[in-house]
Amino acid sequence: MSEAPVPVLMYHSVAAAPNDATRALSVAPEAFAEQMAMIGDLGLTPVNTAALAASWRSGRSLPPCPVLITFDDGYEGVHRHALPVLAKHGFASTLFVSTGWIKGAHDTGGGLDTMLDWEQVRELAAADVEIGGHSHTHPQLDQLDDESLRHELIHCKEIVADELGTVPASFAYPYGYSSRRVREAVRETGYTQALAVGNGLARRRQGPYALQRVTVRRSTGIEEFERLVEGRSIARTFAGDRALTKGYALVRRARQVRRKAIRSRV
Repeated sequence: MSEAPVPVLMYHSVAAAPNDATRALSVAPEAFAEQMAMIGDLGLTPVNTAALAASWRSGRSLPPCPVLITFDDGYEGVHRHALPVLAKHGFASTLFVSTGWIKGAHDTGGGLDTMLDWEQVRELAAADVEIGGHSHTHPQLDQLDDESLRHELIHCKEIVADELGTVPASFAYPYGYSSRRVREAVRETGYTQALAVGNGLARRRQGPYALQRVTVRRSTGIEEFERLVEGRSIARTFAGDRALTKGYALVRRARQVRRKAIRSRV
């Protein structure tokens, strides 16, 4: 069984004119098309999240040179701009939806830009896009109490199952934040694998509930993209991100300790 590291690309919006809230993590349609063409030119094989995790869990082999293409949140441009490109190349991918951000009966109004509706999500699912969960309202899950955490996970799962007729198997942590408690809750609520961020290559030893991804931004040029999908210079590319992540992790842990102390006094 091959246990070579696998690049898992994390996209958000694909948009020609993103708003301020999503601009940094959006990708221009032309850039996305160029990136997908490069994946094809390099001979890489896109697989979805469930396929990667199942391979590493069972020992079944992956296709040669695997790569994952993933999208978070549920922006409309994934249907408008990304889907035709993915279909042209025959590429598998995974979309992680925050169910309270998708337009329709469950919409909480929290979406940061123009979001997908459920008919578009169904069309994506019919076109070899795995639909995974990304919570209901996109909170920092590690900051929630146990009851709120389980509600976010279960409500998201139930809505996807009701809308698509298929129970989602994969999950992605909003903001990439998790903890042992969050990962256990994700497992206990029936998701069989989950993606973090980490800005590193995914490896089997990370375990099925902490697989790392690399961020693709509007500022990601084609040469940097080539390095990402080939697994080169990852640590150097994301050195600043990792330093910020470590610092903010300390802040979040301190907040969690304060909240526990307050609850214990109530």
